[in-house]
Amino acid sequence: MAKDGCAMTKTSTPKSAPRQDSTGDDISEWGPFGRPLFQETSARALSRVGVIDVGSNSVRLVIFDGAARSPAYFYNEKIMCGLGAGLAETGHLNPEGRTRALAAILRFVKLAEGLGIPPLTTVATAAVREASDGLAFRDEVEAQTGLKLWIIDGKEEARLSAQGVLLGWPKSYGLVCDIGGASLELAELRDGRVGRRETSPLGPLKLRDIKGGKKGRKAHIEAVMDELHAKMGDQNDRLFLVGGSWRAIARIDMERLGYPLHVLHEYRMTSKSVRATAEFVAGHDLEELRQLCGISGSRMALVPYALEVLKVLTSRFKPKDIAISSYGICEGMLYEQMPQRLRERDPLIEACRFAEDKDARMPGFGRTLYTFIKPLFRALPDGRKRMVKAACLLHDVSWRAHPDYRAEVCFDTATRANLGGLKHAERVYLGLALLHRYRNNREGTRFEELSSLLPVEAQREAEILGKAIRFGAMLWMQADTPMGELKWYPKKKVLELVLSADAQPLYGEVAEARFMSLCSSLDATPQVNMRRR
Repeated sequence: MAKDGCAMTKTSTPKSAPRQDSTGDDISEWGPFGRPLFQETSARALSRVGVIDVGSNSVRLVIFDGAARSPAYFYNEKIMCGLGAGLAETGHLNPEGRTRALAAILRFVKLAEGLGIPPLTTVATAAVREASDGLAFRDEVEAQTGLKLWIIDGKEEARLSAQGVLLGWPKSYGLVCDIGGASLELAELRDGRVGRRETSPLGPLKLRDIKGGKKGRKAHIEAVMDELHAKMGDQNDRLFLVGGSWRAIARIDMERLGYPLHVLHEYRMTSKSVRATAEFVAGHDLEELRQLCGISGSRMALVPYALEVLKVLTSRFKPKDIAISSYGICEGMLYEQMPQRLRERDPLIEACRFAEDKDARMPGFGRTLYTFIKPLFRALPDGRKRMVKAACLLHDVSWRAHPDYRAEVCFDTATRANLGGLKHAERVYLGLALLHRYRNNREGTRFEELSSLLPVEAQREAEILGKAIRFGAMLWMQADTPMGELKWYPKKKVLELVLSADAQPLYGEVAEARFMSLCSSLDATPQVNMRRR
């Protein structure tokens, strides 16, 4: 919330006046938010992108739709085929896995044809590139489906996975670790670019075949990890984990901690929690744990091996924290096709703009609303102002829901939707703001447990934001039409409302009650002034 005196601080006049729109808002402050790129041809070309990832353990189809900068999953299906099972011993693709993988690809091609999707982009990773019959499998896929199956090497796999991380975390830094069934890849991120890359045979399907049991596996993992560390150097920043086995471990970590928000993307762990979860898994029946956490049997069977790798990985590289990424190769392939200026967009804001354009009753009003309530939040850092903008854009996208459930729908959308560039605490912040857009209080809702992920002061700030939006939405005029002004004097604890002549008829009994509720949350004295013209 704005601190005392911040709203009244004077700043020097720039040499050239900022560009303003009809609301008087500084266009430059919004940056790329000022004009959504998804409306342009370069982005619309990506509105239907189909990708097949033929991995060592699974075959996955993803069709992306909509605001390409923040992927909306038009269709997403994964089949656990086990193509690389037994590869270390036989040198061949698993016969049953090969049959299942081909059937999966045939299904995906037929689905894409029915959905009118342009030709699918298809890649194969460790199992197909290492198997002696990998090229024969590639030729069989092309003969039966017409698809060109691109077999990529380990470093290219690492690069695409890292680009998938960049799709969700623009300008991120750290170490990306992608674990598949038959391999493990590392990629360095610096200033939003992919740097050094390495590949290794530390996939769980291969580790199962290492002789010497757990002791033999540990020695093998440590030796390979030492080589990777020597090549990659110290990587003490964030560790981004990509891959189904990592996500399964994160889900178990959530269960161990009783974590209330079951959204894996952006879930955070530490090296200490990895060790604790390894002990937790060792002390439980895998089948019971699998059912408790909703993990598939084939995936759960690989978790103990993946945990052995993760413990050594965190011990060698000592990351400051660990972030789970639901974005990987498929998302990296989407990122590959984006023009650079689309890559530079904020994925959260672009997704919110797209949602407003598609679902709001008055697209464009979100920006007008932000301009109106902005004086309350001038002192916030840019990261929090970004959340204010997102809330303004999403304030009306759930209007079709029954009035009794709109608050819940808004909260669920913010906290559980597949949005990139959004930490868990930020999801709750956004959810609370949108809940208060429709409700004055949140007591008695089923979301109270999630509020614990947010500090008390941030909860209060989100409530004020929601009530400001709740009031501003009552002054509904055309987008980019001035409604008036809010003037916040934090030292005096006075909130002044100055209404334009056009907006004055909109300030009825309900609007007045909502303004008073906002003032109450601010502990402010209300003042209302009317302009004559």
